[in-house]
Amino acid sequence: MKPQNLEEKVVWYYIIGTYVLYFIGAQHILASMVAWGLGFYAIYKIWNQTEETPESERIQIPLGVWVWIIAILVIEITIIGSHLDFHMGLGRIIKTTINLYGRTWVLFALFPLIGCLKIRPQLVYRAISILCVQSIFFILVAFVAEAAGIPGDLYTSPLARVGGADIFYKVFLYPWSTDRLYLFAPWAPALGLIGSLYFFLAWADPSKKWRFLGAVGAAAMAWVSASRLSNICLVVVPIASWFLSRVSQPLVLGGAGAASFVAGLFGPRLIIFLEDFRRDFDGQRAASSQVRADLANITLYRWRTEAPIWGRGIIDPRGPRVVEQMPIGSHHHWFGLLFLHGIVGFIAFACAMMWTFIEVFIRAQSSHTARVSLSLLLVYFAYSFGENLEALAYITWPALVVIGITLNEELPPLETDKTPKELTRVELS
Repeated sequence: MKPQNLEEKVVWYYIIGTYVLYFIGAQHILASMVAWGLGFYAIYKIWNQTEETPESERIQIPLGVWVWIIAILVIEITIIGSHLDFHMGLGRIIKTTINLYGRTWVLFALFPLIGCLKIRPQLVYRAISILCVQSIFFILVAFVAEAAGIPGDLYTSPLARVGGADIFYKVFLYPWSTDRLYLFAPWAPALGLIGSLYFFLAWADPSKKWRFLGAVGAAAMAWVSASRLSNICLVVVPIASWFLSRVSQPLVLGGAGAASFVAGLFGPRLIIFLEDFRRDFDGQRAASSQVRADLANITLYRWRTEAPIWGRGIIDPRGPRVVEQMPIGSHHHWFGLLFLHGIVGFIAFACAMMWTFIEVFIRAQSSHTARVSLSLLLVYFAYSFGENLEALAYITWPALVVIGITLNEELPPLETDKTPKELTRVELS
């Protein structure tokens, strides 16, 4: 499995070199540079296509990717509208567009667009598997370093001067204040998101050896993050994805009907069980759950009373003491969307997510790549209630590329009884 063209080389060497980029503090900058560079490269290739261009080299932007491009452009409009509402001036609009929008929201449009280039999903799966195996090594290094008393907080990269919060440029062997590891993520729950996404990417690797090693590495990443959401994702998402990707099969439909009947019989007990589970889930970190609840209430109140249409445009970096001075608009993607970009930005992003889910759901009935993307979307949705997804796009972008590949791929005939390995052979041919 080796890269065969420019776009594959960039994706391949970036992913397998992730820890090198982390230790020099270049991830936050380089991810957006790759997004913009390959994005313009895709536009350049499309612009220069002619009728004489071979069919195998032609590039097109599917409707699903256009939906994301339009949604992200709408978010830029909300930035302009909010800055004008609060009289922040042209200079601040440009600064916010470059430092916030250009490194976060834009990645949700550019990386699916990059997926329209000639990038094989199997190459992404293998690169992720290699990265997950590297993570096992660094997890062991972190445990040994902590046991030996080696300082875990190494340094802040000088590249922090380029812009962005310092947390994106800090380099740790292990965090000094908690027993939860970060690895190359900016904080522990972010590593849980990465581990959950990478688990499903690694599990799609056509090689049994790399599939197993990559999945173990991704699961280890999720485990050392001690993220509650990652535990749920690794259990629930495979079941949900399997069911949703086979819902067109009569046996699955019959089983769903029988399960619904049984659930109806035990409905009250099921509701009590779910309520107990939620209380236990919140009780695992009661203080954290309370802070998140207070932060959500403050965020929604300020959105409704201050900027319901366009949002505030910029995050409030220091909240009150009751939320431990956490930034207002953080720790919840949808509430953060409302606070920063108002109801307009919320609707734009929600419509893009819904469109992509429906399209991937339909494609997943006959495409193995779409089944992988379906799992990725379910993880994204689960974590949208605990993280600001746009802030972490710079480390979750391989999932966005695979989703772009899915939206661009030509669907095979509907044959749902093929194994992933057989489907992979069809895709490779």
